Amino acid sequence: MGIRELQGYATFFMTIIFVVLMYGYILYLYRSEKKGEKDYEKLGNIALDDEITSTPINTTDPISDEKKGAK
Repeated sequence: MGIRELQGYATFFMTIIFVVLMYGYILYLYRSEKKGEKDYEKLGNIALDDEITSTPINTTDPISDEKKGAK
């Protein structure tokens, strides 16, 4: 087995691994949007709606309850 054949096998297996990872990530995004955990369309509009007067996307307080109790 020469180096060319080894490179061919490595390329093939890396392509398969990356395709599986990509489809897994797409499935994760789809499921989290369906569950209502995140709205990726709203997050995608950040670049389009970039004004100082625009409303924030996330309305939750960035300081967690644990940090509030520590102060």
